[in-house]
Amino acid sequence: MTNRPKAIVAVTNDLTTDQRAHKICTTLLSLNYNVVLVGRLKKDSLPLQTQAYATKRFKLWFNKGAFFYANYNIRLFFFLLFSKQSLIWSNDLDTLPACFLASKMKSNTLVFDSHEYFTEVPELIPRPKIQAFWKKIEHFILPQLTKVITVCNGIAEIYRKEYNIDVKVVRNVPFLKASSPLSKKSEKIILYQGAINVNRGIETMVKAMQYIDGATLQLIGKGDISASIQELIEQLDLKDKIIMLGEIPYQELKNYTQQATIGLSLEENVGLNYQLALPNKLFDYIHAEIPVLVADLPEMNALVKQYQLGEVAQSTDPKVLANQLNEMLKNEPQLNSWKANAAKAKQELNWEKESEIIKEMLNFKF
Repeated sequence: MTNRPKAIVAVTNDLTTDQRAHKICTTLLSLNYNVVLVGRLKKDSLPLQTQAYATKRFKLWFNKGAFFYANYNIRLFFFLLFSKQSLIWSNDLDTLPACFLASKMKSNTLVFDSHEYFTEVPELIPRPKIQAFWKKIEHFILPQLTKVITVCNGIAEIYRKEYNIDVKVVRNVPFLKASSPLSKKSEKIILYQGAINVNRGIETMVKAMQYIDGATLQLIGKGDISASIQELIEQLDLKDKIIMLGEIPYQELKNYTQQATIGLSLEENVGLNYQLALPNKLFDYIHAEIPVLVADLPEMNALVKQYQLGEVAQSTDPKVLANQLNEMLKNEPQLNSWKANAAKAKQELNWEKESEIIKEMLNFKF
């Protein structure tokens, strides 16, 4: 029996909700790799479900800031140094230092998978020194890479122009799975799923619920502003209209998504990363066949209009947003039309098709 080549896939999260990493690992398994997905273990991390690939979560001394990134990359580097992999898959810039150094020392194939334009995330924009530090890492390493993918055309174009490298676009779309749709609840549900972080438009969603009747808002996920969002809900006396469900493993998430009436993706126009955003939650909504209301940002605007999947937000004012949502919710014929369009769109926007780009990049021809 011949030994299968080993691939190590690195992320800085706790593996619980990372759908893209799961899809990458599944694709590598189909290419006969022995796959290990590496992340970190937090105090409140949920148990992981058993997968066909191995998982490892580092226990770290620090949970955020410069010490966390240093701690993680040191642990990852030595893990890679003493493992016998032939492929290293680096997810985002915060895993790249360790992955790049180990790949050079061990002559491993390195793939850099940029899920976002890391140096322009909202958390770094008000911190120019830290932003400059990550930009230097990007500037040093990216021109040396030959296998780079990212989630949208906007980020790909920036990397191509700035570093004169070939960048493939592999959108963060779900697997095309035939699943029996769950019987919908009679209540109308407005859904946001994703990180509860700054500049995601979550405060606006909450305030808009003051002016929306006959529907509830469900917030799925957790993040840096979870506590302040809960406080805002209580201040506005909206506990009966807004439910914070916390973090839900991606294997169970679709059961909640399918119950929704409308899915929200209202990222604010803060920094290039959000301007170019094409979030995986948008594709989750499409695959659940629910209409969407998205921010007026280039990539999302273009996708929603191309496939006629819903509407683009007219304003970030809570009252205007509420009025738009009320109009969408009461227009059943239009909701049904958007649902039908989503059912068609997912036949094109699915991981089975996107993963062919990965197979070609790794020189697998089928």
